[in-house]
Amino acid sequence: MKEHTKLTKLEKYWILYDVGNSAFILLVSTILPIYFNSLAGGAGISEVDYLAYWGYAASISTILVAILGPTLGTLADTKNFKKPLFALCMILGAAACSILSLPSSWFAFLVVFVVAKVGYSASLVFYDSMLVDVTAPERLDRVSSHGYAWGYIGSCVPFLLSLSLVLMNESLGLTMQAAMTLAFVINAAWWFLMSLPLLKHYRQRHFIPLPKHPVKESFLRLYRTFLDIRGQKHIFLYLLAFFFFIDGVYTIIEMATAYGSALGLDTTGLLLALLLTQVVAFPFALLFSRLSKQYPTALLLKVCIGAYTLIALFAIQLDKQWEFWLLAFLVGMFQGAIQALSRSYFARIIPPEKSGEYFGIYDIFGKGASFMGTTLVGVMAQLTGRSNAGIAAIAVLFVIGFILFVRAAKETQNC
Repeated sequence: MKEHTKLTKLEKYWILYDVGNSAFILLVSTILPIYFNSLAGGAGISEVDYLAYWGYAASISTILVAILGPTLGTLADTKNFKKPLFALCMILGAAACSILSLPSSWFAFLVVFVVAKVGYSASLVFYDSMLVDVTAPERLDRVSSHGYAWGYIGSCVPFLLSLSLVLMNESLGLTMQAAMTLAFVINAAWWFLMSLPLLKHYRQRHFIPLPKHPVKESFLRLYRTFLDIRGQKHIFLYLLAFFFFIDGVYTIIEMATAYGSALGLDTTGLLLALLLTQVVAFPFALLFSRLSKQYPTALLLKVCIGAYTLIALFAIQLDKQWEFWLLAFLVGMFQGAIQALSRSYFARIIPPEKSGEYFGIYDIFGKGASFMGTTLVGVMAQLTGRSNAGIAAIAVLFVIGFILFVRAAKETQNC
């Protein structure tokens, strides 16, 4: 039977959440580090320590999600639990995003940022697991890729509004504080409004019947799932590979602007270069979606991991503005593809009725694991006094991830 080519309404509503939450993560990758730099600079914090503290805050948020994610994900597999848990985390993240301009000290700002980041990351545990409910198995790669693609291009709308407010605040008669407040509110409102169609129309198709003690039972199921994964070598090896290569991806996303700022590169140039990443990521994510119909997903993932290894090696010597622009373009080529294909590949090899608990564990090895890369960059920067010292280790993460993924793909073929 020929695959239905048009996206269904439910698939589109699911994709809209990627459009909404991507606005926050673009904010985290661009304006937020620069705003934090101004707070830290006003308090006498050095450039090296500023980069380190930003990395530590990102690490704390991911560790918290790594702790909470599997339990919440397992609980979400219970009938009618996934949607309200998703809504709670989304609202927490958007609300914290809207008040990011209120703290006047760098430390208080980082606390609010951690809360917003935890809400964002935790919502993705449920959102990713919804993929098996909104589409058919043969459409997983296509829908997942469209999510990232439209997320990248859609996030440019609130970003451009925010950037205009920040860069033109004086001509608009706004103080910088007022401009930043409006920027944060715009991104929070965009995130919330883009979530509403999914909240209204999503129905949980794959679930575990409501037990007598759902919370207690969720812990027991989580324990059993860990035991199951240990016995399913292809899933276990894939999660280990994912831990390493996606750690490198998220570290580059979260630290790019902070890294460029610490190197003394022009602030406006950094923001526009990362906007380029979003624009480039849109067509390339769709391109890899098409390629997934002709080539195995495993092969495309190997290409993406190999490309990121070269990107990390190039970033080690980065010290010029044009090099940052080139880096932004190269990252855009593979960023959406590696995230989308990783998600759909995992969704394909797990039991759909346990998608919540499996994606909760997936989040440990993914976003929860990115604390290693961000912490590594921060520690190496402080130990050596050089901002680019930790970048070399990120390339090693990709190499390890590639080797493990090759083994995981072979095990999957044998299943």
